[in-house]
Amino acid sequence: MSDANREALRRLPAVDLVLQSDAARRMVDEYGRQETVETIRDTLHALRADLLQKPPAEAAVHTPHDVALRAWEKLLAGRRPNLRRVVNATGIILHTGLGRAFMPEAARLALSNVTGYCNLQTDLETGQRDQREDCLHDLACELTGAEDVVVVNNNAAATLLVLAALARGKEAVVSRGELIEIGGSFRLPDIMRESGALLREVGTTNKTHLRDYENATRPDTGLILKAHQSNFRIVGFTHEVSIADIVTVGRKHNVPVVDDLGCGALVPLEIFGLAHEGTVQESLAAGADVALFSTDKLIGGPQGGMIVGRRDLIARVRSHPLYRAFRVCKLTLGALEATLRLFKAPDRLAQTHPVYQMLAKTPAQMKADAEALARQLTEVRPAWTITVTPETSYLGGGTLPGEGMPSYAVRLKAPELSAEDLSRRYRMAIIPVAGRIHEDCVILDMRTVFETDHASIVEGAPDL
Repeated sequence: MSDANREALRRLPAVDLVLQSDAARRMVDEYGRQETVETIRDTLHALRADLLQKPPAEAAVHTPHDVALRAWEKLLAGRRPNLRRVVNATGIILHTGLGRAFMPEAARLALSNVTGYCNLQTDLETGQRDQREDCLHDLACELTGAEDVVVVNNNAAATLLVLAALARGKEAVVSRGELIEIGGSFRLPDIMRESGALLREVGTTNKTHLRDYENATRPDTGLILKAHQSNFRIVGFTHEVSIADIVTVGRKHNVPVVDDLGCGALVPLEIFGLAHEGTVQESLAAGADVALFSTDKLIGGPQGGMIVGRRDLIARVRSHPLYRAFRVCKLTLGALEATLRLFKAPDRLAQTHPVYQMLAKTPAQMKADAEALARQLTEVRPAWTITVTPETSYLGGGTLPGEGMPSYAVRLKAPELSAEDLSRRYRMAIIPVAGRIHEDCVILDMRTVFETDHASIVEGAPDL
């Protein structure tokens, strides 16, 4: 070890001396003495290890003030939330990895209103205990046409609860083409097994006919289930039975028909230029006894699974022991109620709801946004190759799989950095930015980027 290194190590200040600096005193005032002392000790330990490896010319002497500032930076970095806001520049609106839907401002305001005490299960007029879904019961029934509603923590829980409540020990009839597996290895046959229902497969992978349901329905049938295919689509030589036709079999044999809609559309997507996605209202109007769907996909609210339908069947679902295990908290209900209220004015969703605001974006609008962002990025990173290109974005969340929407994006290529490295550095920014990688470029798709995100993208551009 050189004399310069020894001298730098010798002159490292003691913890007590660092604590006497103004910066350390402010740390103590803000974060407490114990955490401040521990952080200073960790910082001094790291400096000692660093000085042992440094060349003599770089063995700088650190003052108490220097050490305190380093400790403060370390403490702030350690206090940064693990779960934090991310700019979604992937072009996928319902991005599972980024928290699914971008909830509307109304939902975020509702969250702040119910964090303290609230009338979660109290009727304010009578003072008596009531059902926790009462806060949105009338609203949900008005929007869907249902008689009653139950909310659980996701649609997988809704499926398990309905099967357990209505078909435990009995057969649940379902088409082979709808025995889905979705993210996280969620498989419908496994859920059926856990519920105690007995799987009764009908038809084939690509074709199921009405007669298949008719032939499979017997006295020990608990329910007939139609399941949304979610994240895949069978095309070509195919046939599936509509919920209205399945209802005729259920009525004939007095067997409940359950429609697992998956994404939970409450408005027709055709008005946004997309293909038809069956709505909750259409399912119940066609005669489905129970419909279940996610609340964090096309509804765009907090994570949840909503079960709506006949009053007597919903009562059986609510009285099942699993309901208590799956029920949601006041925060979910508050945010969901506020989100559902926006659907009372469907013509204004493009102004009030971020999911539908993104769906309503025009190619011309996204091109103009991309060009504006490209100019801002070029000013701060003139060495980068920055271009505006037409791209394809997606709804995501298992909704309309494979159906793309035209969009525009900013393509970034930085000198001496691969697209993977540039993408990682963007993700590690103070406000992380998540984009796509294609042809060794980072692509920032304007479908999911808001104008208010531009500053974060420019500030997060890595300084090479």
